[in-house]
Amino acid sequence: MAEDNTAEDNTNVSEGEEYMEIKMAGGWYLTMTLAKSEKYDSEYVEVAKERSGQKRSRFNINPKYARELGETLIKFADANGL
Repeated sequence: MAEDNTAEDNTNVSEGEEYMEIKMAGGWYLTMTLAKSEKYDSEYVEVAKERSGQKRSRFNINPKYARELGETLIKFADANGL
C-alpha cells in the first residue's frame, strides 16, 4: 500500500492560500496558483513547471475540476505503485 503523503509531512511542498509549489530535482518547481482572468472575469488554477523564476510549460484548469484532478492523480499513483 502506498504511503499517505500530505503537504504537512512533505518537505518538498510549500503551501499558501492561493499558491503551492512542489520542489523537484534540478531546480525545477511544479507550481499551482489560483489566478483571476481580467478579460473573462473568472478564476482559474494555473499549473506550471518553473525554473529560475520562469515558467517553462503551463496549463490552466477550471477550479471546479481541481479536486477531481488531484483525486485522479492519487488513484493513478496508487494503481501504478508510484
